[in-house]
Amino acid sequence: MSLLQFRASKNMFCSLRLRSPQTHTLGYSTLLAKKENKDESTVNAGDVKLHAKLRDQWWDTNGPMKPLHAFNMIRVPFVRDGLVHSPPDQRTSTPLLGKKILDIGCGGGILSMPLAKLGAEVTGVDASKELIEMAQEYSQAHPPAPGKPPTYICTSIEEHAKDHANVYDGVVASEIIEHIENDKKELFVKSCIHTLKPGGRIFFTTPTRTRLTQFTSICLAENVLNAIPRGTHQYEKLTTPNEMTLLLERNNCHVEAVLGSFYNILQNKWHWISSTTLFFALQAIKLDEESLPR
Repeated sequence: MSLLQFRASKNMFCSLRLRSPQTHTLGYSTLLAKKENKDESTVNAGDVKLHAKLRDQWWDTNGPMKPLHAFNMIRVPFVRDGLVHSPPDQRTSTPLLGKKILDIGCGGGILSMPLAKLGAEVTGVDASKELIEMAQEYSQAHPPAPGKPPTYICTSIEEHAKDHANVYDGVVASEIIEHIENDKKELFVKSCIHTLKPGGRIFFTTPTRTRLTQFTSICLAENVLNAIPRGTHQYEKLTTPNEMTLLLERNNCHVEAVLGSFYNILQNKWHWISSTTLFFALQAIKLDEESLPR
């Protein structure tokens, strides 16, 4: 028996117990019909505590956040190109100059910093006080020249949205929607959209809710290979491109692009692919009120 087989057997493939697809579908239908409490928070204290434990390893590119650091190679251009369209001969080192971007669930700033380096005025919000403090310390020690350091705030998107309606040109929720409880996902999406200017773009990246993702990203990556901190993902909280499209288009947005992605753990590289079976990235535009159907 190989070492991998032994470890997989030992973990019982993360005690895989498949649930009926109908159960989750019904739960999601209930979500869409549910009327949210405006004072409700989508913050999950357990997830905040789990990620706060990684504070001292957040900027270690070979540590537990290694896949997120590598992810910047494709997700930063994804956000950049979604916000600005420049011919190759007109590109500059600060293409996002003048753009205001909100990075939701920013953690220690792995995505906020490279966006700031491209000239954007970045605000990062996160519910973890420890991670926000660490992000501030890191940006002071490593200024994102030629841009200016992001502004980091310890808060939830719901609280931030109350005083920041129609403020941002771009809103990024990268690897965060999968940590939101299913009955609060629409509240989360609505709060994100509320901060976005009409005509602004919103970006999501997240694992897809498929059995292949459950096996590769949770059972293997977390419980066997230890490539991702154990407990990072719960299968029942994952979503799909169709569900995200429905949520966005129910809330005054039009989805412009959906891309599939793949992480090669051996090469530590991410690639865009046509299939959204494992991971997907989505870009949508917030519509003007005048453009909505009467």
